[in-house]
Amino acid sequence: MEDKKIVSLYFERNQDAIKQTQIKYERYLFKIAHNILNDHEDSKESVNDTYLRAWNSIPPSKPDILSVYLSKITRNISIDMFRAKNRTKRKLSQYTVSLDELDECIADKNTVESTLNLKILADIIEKYLLSLSNEARNIFICRYYYMDTIKDISGYFKISQSKTKSILYRTRKELKTFLESEGYI
Repeated sequence: MEDKKIVSLYFERNQDAIKQTQIKYERYLFKIAHNILNDHEDSKESVNDTYLRAWNSIPPSKPDILSVYLSKITRNISIDMFRAKNRTKRKLSQYTVSLDELDECIADKNTVESTLNLKILADIIEKYLLSLSNEARNIFICRYYYMDTIKDISGYFKISQSKTKSILYRTRKELKTFLESEGYI
């Protein structure tokens, strides 16, 4: 089924929207979640939470590209799950328990200034990525957005793992230089 039809099912509040989303995107979303969580059950839970969040956010949102919309939801849910899972592990220490308790007293760290700085950084990185070749840009996105393994990326692009590592290294190095030239670093 085409994405526009699936989105229209969400707008009609037709539960078949979730089924069609699952049929078309489950493997794709599971891979994203698993790359972040590295746990089968948590990844399944993340994907199921994605369906729920999509149901609750469409409408009012009307995604132009459903796969990107869903991948962003899955990625954010998976990162939150990863952080929560690791936070639990840190609570073995009384020191970290104390810091966590203090977090409730400290003002929100997401100030307008830090949000603005993140937006500026995102714009600079986007500008840099647009200057790259398609291959280098896609390899960078696979690695640092979708968190694919070097082996998987090499397979996607039919290049050696050493070439993939080399492209990523050069891209990171050039990004740092670009950030410096833009005055961000």
